[in-house]
Amino acid sequence: MNTWRGIAAVGLLLAGGGAQAALVPYTSDGVDLVFDDDYTPVGASSPGLTWTANANLAASETFGVSGINPIGNMTWDTAQAWIAAMNAANYAGANDWRLWSALNSDGTGPCGPAFNCDDSELGHLFYVEGGLSPNDVINDSTALTAVFANMRDSVYWSGTESSASDAWFFNALNGNQTSGLKGGQFFGWAVRPGQIPTAPLPGTAALMALGLAGLGARRLSRRPIHSKG
Repeated sequence: MNTWRGIAAVGLLLAGGGAQAALVPYTSDGVDLVFDDDYTPVGASSPGLTWTANANLAASETFGVSGINPIGNMTWDTAQAWIAAMNAANYAGANDWRLWSALNSDGTGPCGPAFNCDDSELGHLFYVEGGLSPNDVINDSTALTAVFANMRDSVYWSGTESSASDAWFFNALNGNQTSGLKGGQFFGWAVRPGQIPTAPLPGTAALMALGLAGLGARRLSRRPIHSKG
């Protein structure tokens, strides 16, 4: 992930001013992440959802879980075990990772089986942030390929069950959200609510200090001068 883009994103978040892209790349504990500030997860009190920037993390990091295929796909039960191991490892400095939710942001649903389910977490990413339409594929979105790596034009498990034997999933090959047997071999994409608190990137602390010093100097220069006598 580009360091200067990360510094710029941190500056925007700290300044609290100016236009800010909904998808903000950042790094925590050496891990590249993407913060979506335009989506409020179910049950969250404030907006924001963090995704792993690697959309197929399980292909390179199994966290010791067996049953994950070399290309990264797995059954729903294996995906849940992978998430549990990810949390046990405190990945990126967080232990509240989960599979994305197929519920709408207000807790209703899930929407589907259908296209245009744009209020689930992955549906929002595909249709709203990605600007895609039904029968597009996720890698057609330059907004998404600019910040995510290894996105699969395939099926992603959600963490939302539809029955004891079935769970909801999203087909990133065409934008359809539906459910199916948990024994299917699909991909996992981890999310967690909010932004992980992280130390400034190298060089950022100095830039911030200079910025704060500049603000202080400007404030001092605006103080009225009172003459004595």
